Amino acid sequence: MNTPTARQELRQRLREQRAAVPAAQRIGAAVGLLEQLRQLPELTVDERIGAYFAVNGELSLHLVVAHCWRQGKQLHLPVADAKRQLRFARYTADTPVQPNRFGIPEPQVAANQLVAPASLELVLVPLLGFDRRGHRLGYGGGFYDSSFAFLQQAERPATPLLVGIGYSFQEVDTLAPESWDVKLDLIATERELIDCTQA
Repeated sequence: MNTPTARQELRQRLREQRAAVPAAQRIGAAVGLLEQLRQLPELTVDERIGAYFAVNGELSLHLVVAHCWRQGKQLHLPVADAKRQLRFARYTADTPVQPNRFGIPEPQVAANQLVAPASLELVLVPLLGFDRRGHRLGYGGGFYDSSFAFLQQAERPATPLLVGIGYSFQEVDTLAPESWDVKLDLIATERELIDCTQA
């Protein structure tokens, strides 16, 4: 599972599977995801939360975002730079957004309003696949791994807490991590909240 070809084949299979999810199931999954995340104490106590815009069939965070806004949380969405680094922009209902070069909507804010990943307390991370040990199969760009590389040297869980978000069918038995991969602390699906720190 650690060869580039095997990873690409798994990415393709999971993309196709995710794209085939019917609309009614997507809506139900968004409801289930919020129920699972509400079990997470950090969603209640943390103030600075990183999230993402769901694209290409990703499990939607729209109900989670609305819940966080109702709780007075500061929501931040990623903004990618040319060096494969993410910084995060405060996101409110009034924030203008525009697709980046990958077609992913990004908040349009001044550069001096972007915050570093380390300044967040809780980050909801998109993924293509995962295993219960907290290994994440991303999209191959390395943006999250490079941006949160500082956590590799930290005693986990640390700040920010990394929570992978995906459908339950995106679970695989095992993913062999690369040296640069940053583990997830937890994974939330529409069905359960998985604590990867015990694995």
